Amino acid sequence: MDARRQFHVDLEVLQQDLLRMGALVEESIFKAVRALTDQNPDLAQEILAGDDQIDDMEIDIETRSLGLIALQQPMAGDLRILGTALKAVTDLERIADHSVDIAKVVLRMNRQPWLKPLIDIPRMANVVEGMVRDGLTAYIRRDTVLAESLAQRDDEVDSLYAQIFRELLDLMLSSPAAVEQATQLMMVSQHLERIGDHATNIGEWVIYMVQGVRRDLNI
Repeated sequence: MDARRQFHVDLEVLQQDLLRMGALVEESIFKAVRALTDQNPDLAQEILAGDDQIDDMEIDIETRSLGLIALQQPMAGDLRILGTALKAVTDLERIADHSVDIAKVVLRMNRQPWLKPLIDIPRMANVVEGMVRDGLTAYIRRDTVLAESLAQRDDEVDSLYAQIFRELLDLMLSSPAAVEQATQLMMVSQHLERIGDHATNIGEWVIYMVQGVRRDLNI
């Protein structure tokens, strides 16, 4: 196999590994919110234990991407594909870190009874899970329309975050006993909001990969 053909084989394998990492990251979001809603510390511990695998995948994909750039000196579209992979794995790893932070909230709360039903946080989580999934789908399909759609959903996430923050603040002001739990739930909603931002970043890099221009979707 000549060097150019081998380069494209290696590039395809790298992209598939990025998608596998993305699937693990999606699963970590789902498990984190399920651990919260079910008050399941065992599931929270599972998320913490699985984070090392995601970190290792980030390092591996970064190393291979940089190796392909250094050894093959790709041009134009191929270089943008590798640059996007480097950026996307960073966002995915940070998303996983936010899932870990939500799991840590679950452990800190230690099965405290809910002061109010959790409604908007699961809704927010459902939106950001879909954003991560569609960001990766846009990457593999080179779909800029799908990538651009992440901006509108990020606005929805920001709106839910503001609503949750107001409601929890009102709860804290009316009941000092609620301060500790409300503060923890504020942190959860903030982590979900940041996940939405990172998913939108992936959309921005997809647009750059396909069109060669940077678009700011977080506005």
